[in-house]
Amino acid sequence: MVFLQSIQSVLTIILIIALGYLLQKANWFDERFSNSISDLITQIALPASIFTSVLTYLTRSRLVELSGSLIYPAAALAGCYLIAYGLVRLLHIRRGRRGIFMNAVANANTVFIGLPLNIALFGKESLSYFLIYFLVSIVSTWSVGIYLILNDDPTKEKKRAEEKHQINWMKLLPPPLLGFIIGLVFLILNLPVPEFLFQSLNYVGGLVTPLSLIYIGIVLRTVGLSSMRMDRDTILALAGRFILSPLLLAVFIFLGLKLTGTVFPAMLTNTLIVQSAAPTIAVLPILAHQAHGDVRFAANVVTTSTVLFVVVVPVLMQLVQGM
Repeated sequence: MVFLQSIQSVLTIILIIALGYLLQKANWFDERFSNSISDLITQIALPASIFTSVLTYLTRSRLVELSGSLIYPAAALAGCYLIAYGLVRLLHIRRGRRGIFMNAVANANTVFIGLPLNIALFGKESLSYFLIYFLVSIVSTWSVGIYLILNDDPTKEKKRAEEKHQINWMKLLPPPLLGFIIGLVFLILNLPVPEFLFQSLNYVGGLVTPLSLIYIGIVLRTVGLSSMRMDRDTILALAGRFILSPLLLAVFIFLGLKLTGTVFPAMLTNTLIVQSAAPTIAVLPILAHQAHGDVRFAANVVTTSTVLFVVVVPVLMQLVQGM
């Protein structure tokens, strides 16, 4: 049953990637499309999606109730970043892949794969527990994650002495993070959003997943499916995503509960661990493209992690049920 649910959670995504592949094969898109689609997603659709997600999935009372549990996924994500950074330095992962690699290890596709899977596995009553990982993940991705990618731009020239003290606010506050901050302001202050405006933002935000997945299909067609391979960097990124991330979270939860003497509901523990092992974020190739990074590597990691997730979920469920 779990295996079938995991297949259903990723089959739609694989089909949309295939659509992008076939449309590119039919020469529907020119070279400018990649630039246009990346700008549309990162500067317009993603901020809209994050803004509406905050107001849809969070309430002020739930934000306060869940705040004590945020430390566990936050600590696990910090551990993932540190270990991934150590691997980057130790293994001399080349520039243009470093930020992608660290994001692949640390950040999960919580909304578009993690959320429907969580509801399928644990029911809608698990939604409040899902919000814990969602909140930490969204902050991680659009603050630390995007910073690492943008600063790994292989075409970036060394800063001139007179420019080194200048602050690039667009890098410190990228549009997706601004969408999250504005969403929190509206949530905390209980500011009303006109229904027509919210629905418009919701529709625009809905473009993120299909466009990102179509873009992955375009990249796969452009570089050729034969370019998909399990090289060293990909294997390490997948190991970090599916093994290191849930393992660190499980360790932090175990130690935290032992030290504090508190007890977590089994559904909370299961939800956090399953979310920590979701495939890497679908917009990773888009971000890599904007930073002149290794788009092929990013698309390869996203696609392989999504496909392998079908096998990972049943194994992970067996492990968490035995905890």
